[in-house]
Amino acid sequence: MQERAARTRQNLVSAAAGEFDRDGYAGASLARIARSAGITTGALTFHFQSKEEMAAVVRTQGHAVTQAVVGQVTARSEPPVQSVISLTLALADLLEREAVVRAAARLAREQPGEPDWSTTWAPVIHERLQATHEAELGPYGDRSTLATLAGYLVTGAESCIRQRACRKEPLDGQSVEHISRIWDLLSCGERCLT
Repeated sequence: MQERAARTRQNLVSAAAGEFDRDGYAGASLARIARSAGITTGALTFHFQSKEEMAAVVRTQGHAVTQAVVGQVTARSEPPVQSVISLTLALADLLEREAVVRAAARLAREQPGEPDWSTTWAPVIHERLQATHEAELGPYGDRSTLATLAGYLVTGAESCIRQRACRKEPLDGQSVEHISRIWDLLSCGERCLT
């Protein structure tokens, strides 16, 4: 019985993640979430007393999934700049694969509070870049510019991925490929432009 309740609760969280990702907090409907999970609204309220409680669980799960990926990337022994590049690529991949992560990112913007999705990765970028000597930054400029660029790439990927997901277009690694090309273009600098 407990196992079935746990499965039902996880199905609800997955359905809620899809709803929050697509329609945001204000546009999300408990009735649509219940229907998507294949249960009644009454059964939904057994597991979650409010939409706010459901959103908090989605944010927490999205945060945890993101932290795990950040931990995997930062555990590699890469130079700091390469670590930042790898992190942006891993986050774009995660956003394409996990609706709960996209929902957590959207909910963090729409309802500021804890956990804030960007706090799982943005401080890591700054920390990695602090360990970099200016000479190691090469064509990427200074630490601040590089950190800003990395943030723009991740948040831009999130926005593009959500738009494609809402239009039911395939999420096939396109954002990861685009970000990789941007990093490649930056690394070769003016040579690539002439």
